Amino acid sequence: MDLYIYYRVRTADADAYHRKAIAMQQMLKRQYDITAALKRRPDAQDGLHTWMEVYTAVPTDFAGKLQQAVDENGLAAFIDGPRHTEQFVDLSTCV
Repeated sequence: MDLYIYYRVRTADADAYHRKAIAMQQMLKRQYDITAALKRRPDAQDGLHTWMEVYTAVPTDFAGKLQQAVDENGLAAFIDGPRHTEQFVDLSTCV
């Protein structure tokens, strides 16, 4: 299963948030042997950027582990509003 999580971060906090999010993802990649990516829309709207975390081929209990890592790394302090999580199954390996 792959996870796609999107949310908004104030542009003024972008650099600090970026450093913390990358550090968290590197820790998760080492700990769970997964692939992760951090993306951001190029344009801001109302002083906010939309960010997206992507995690591929994660274990079934990963969403809870991810939330724990977000809490432990203090990322929620930078996020404006909720984190939206979408789950997808990779069907390309089923052909």
